[in-house]
Amino acid sequence: MKSGMRLLLIFTIVTVQAKEPVDYVNPDIGGISHLLVPTYHTVHVPNSMLRFNPVKSPGISDHYLASRIYGLPINFPGHRQKPVMSIMPLLGNLIVDLDVVASDYDHDFETVTPYYYAVLLEENEIYAEFTPSQRSAVYRFTFPESAPAHIIIRGEDQVEMTIIDDKTVAASELINGTRLFALLTFDHPFKAFGSFDDNDINKNQKNVAGNNSGLTVSFDLPDKVLQIYYGISYISVEQARANLAEIVDQSFETVKHNGRTLWNQTLGQIRVSGGTEEQKTVFYTAFYRTFERMVNITEDGHYYSAYDGKIHQDDRPFYVDDWSWDSYRAHHPLRLFLAPDQQADMIQSYVRMYEQSGWMPSFPQVYGDMGGMIGFHQAAIVADAWFKGIRNFDINTAYDGLLKNAKQGAMLPWREGATTALGDFYREHGYFPALDPGAPDPVPEVNVFEKRQSVAVTLEHAYDDWCLAQLAGSLGKEEDRDMLLKRGKNYMNVYNPATGFMSPKRQDGTWVEPFDPIKSAGPGCREYFAEVSSYTYSFHVQHDVAGLMTLMGGAQAFVARLNQLYETPMYGYCRWHQTADIPDGTGMVGQFVMGNEQSFHIPYLYVYAGEAWRTQKRLRMLMDTWFRNDLMGICGDEDGGAMSAWTIFSAMGFYPVTPGKPIYVIGTPLFEEMSIQLPNGSSFVVRAFNNSAQNKYIQSAKLNGVPLNKAWLTHDDIVNGGVLIFEMGPRPNKEWGGAEPPPSFDFSK
Repeated sequence: MKSGMRLLLIFTIVTVQAKEPVDYVNPDIGGISHLLVPTYHTVHVPNSMLRFNPVKSPGISDHYLASRIYGLPINFPGHRQKPVMSIMPLLGNLIVDLDVVASDYDHDFETVTPYYYAVLLEENEIYAEFTPSQRSAVYRFTFPESAPAHIIIRGEDQVEMTIIDDKTVAASELINGTRLFALLTFDHPFKAFGSFDDNDINKNQKNVAGNNSGLTVSFDLPDKVLQIYYGISYISVEQARANLAEIVDQSFETVKHNGRTLWNQTLGQIRVSGGTEEQKTVFYTAFYRTFERMVNITEDGHYYSAYDGKIHQDDRPFYVDDWSWDSYRAHHPLRLFLAPDQQADMIQSYVRMYEQSGWMPSFPQVYGDMGGMIGFHQAAIVADAWFKGIRNFDINTAYDGLLKNAKQGAMLPWREGATTALGDFYREHGYFPALDPGAPDPVPEVNVFEKRQSVAVTLEHAYDDWCLAQLAGSLGKEEDRDMLLKRGKNYMNVYNPATGFMSPKRQDGTWVEPFDPIKSAGPGCREYFAEVSSYTYSFHVQHDVAGLMTLMGGAQAFVARLNQLYETPMYGYCRWHQTADIPDGTGMVGQFVMGNEQSFHIPYLYVYAGEAWRTQKRLRMLMDTWFRNDLMGICGDEDGGAMSAWTIFSAMGFYPVTPGKPIYVIGTPLFEEMSIQLPNGSSFVVRAFNNSAQNKYIQSAKLNGVPLNKAWLTHDDIVNGGVLIFEMGPRPNKEWGGAEPPPSFDFSK
């Protein structure tokens, strides 16, 4: 080394902060739809009454692709529904025209997490931030100049707003007959204020009532920063003020930190290791989405119920916003071991809705039942909880409500209430009668667009009746049990042995012919099916897979039919021919529809035929293909946690094929290790040695050190805690899991 030269060695120690579960969440996954409805980057805390996503365009669309923000909401009362009231910051001249006030934005200057949102509103260079609590939230706006700064508070339907003092606004708006109240407090006094109707501003007016109206408040902001704290309520403005106490003395950063902490605690119930960073992102994003619903609307021991229009005193949480047709399959079952007490509260909420309205609702919203889809799948939700040991709800009243739906309900798609001639026919003959394609329906109660969906109605009610039969047997109601068990076999009445497909049958007992199992009558096959074709619905017998297998000719024929499902090409010479007729059929693999809930259990059915390795192969392909960390990374309508719950189960390595039976069918674990922290203090751990993209096949398994040669688990195996170990390999062990298929539990006796 030359004289005078010095060697300078600099050692830099870089500390890399380990990711916490919430850091993996990417709310923009699925922000562009494949065909129908995208996901939304909802900001909220788990199961909270207050939810946020920016109002980027009117109605339902690919919000991610929208170029302007029209408002920042006070609340979204229901998943995928319009906001109730919104606010918008403005600088300079005061205008209220919605199209003029709307601002361009850029995703590169937008931040979205479960607990915090920020965006640069480019028209006025205003930086908007938001962070929520359970029933309250805070906005923070940073303006480029101190004055004149404005806030526009807007509503659409029977709006009522009042300026209470120089820092406080009371506001409310009606949504389908239910009023949402809000109390907003500002950290700077108003310099000026006014009201507006449509686009006409009335200066110095403190009150407004009407449609498409609101208030404006203006400020001088020496520090260029304005904060708005607000609480919401379905009871009153004063209750909104009480709900605001959740955060009113906290800084913006404290509310944000508390939200982050709560999400980490919630998502930390399941810890995964191994796999790729992309797979972890998909997993925790799906997990976050399962906590959007149901929504707890109890406020200080009271809740407003739209089911009788009254305010009730009850410290037990009252939950709304559920789509049971979507959520009974995986969303509700996920809570049964993660949050059994919460699940009991949700079921008891259904019970109270029945007591207050006279019917068990199917799609309960804050404003009442939406009456969506078909079936009465609360039967599956209640039976699943009951037979998995959750008993903290009024089972007798729940049963009475479910039996009323089964014996007296309308049975029509998208309609609740008393029976019709078609429901009476089903109860007498064991199937829902079909019309010839395009024939006008003589039953006036049938929805003109949704049609009869005759085969799907028969199949889904057969399953619900079976679930209710199990409850009847458990409660000692033998006459009901026998009647319902018989109805649980009604799926056989729409299986046509000549074609091997579930098929429409006329009122006179003859089959509708000719019948195309791919292209059935009506958009979304709605004359005979619900949104997808007979290829999917021919496997819609979750409660009696063994019986279905016998109908189809035994195990080998059943496997061949499953393979046919995945291998039958779309008709026509390109994709649009099929999607034009079946727009809900997204995520297609042959005729298999990954993007709709009716298909969720189908990849697991190979296990019942003794070929678990085929389930393992199909699942990895489906997860890798259709659930990714990108803007089109969800292949169908996510439905507020329903599809995400399927993703969680399938990544963990097991799935509840039959809600109502306390068993889970084993698929293939996605991660090297997965640990579920159970509420009883124990944990259930799944370890997959030598797991990789190629090593997807289970070679052998042990449960708590004992060899496991069957491809299913019981609910007790999980909730009692333990360790499930898989040895994975690149080629299938075709013997593993084949000797003992999932049992046909019957709890009705």
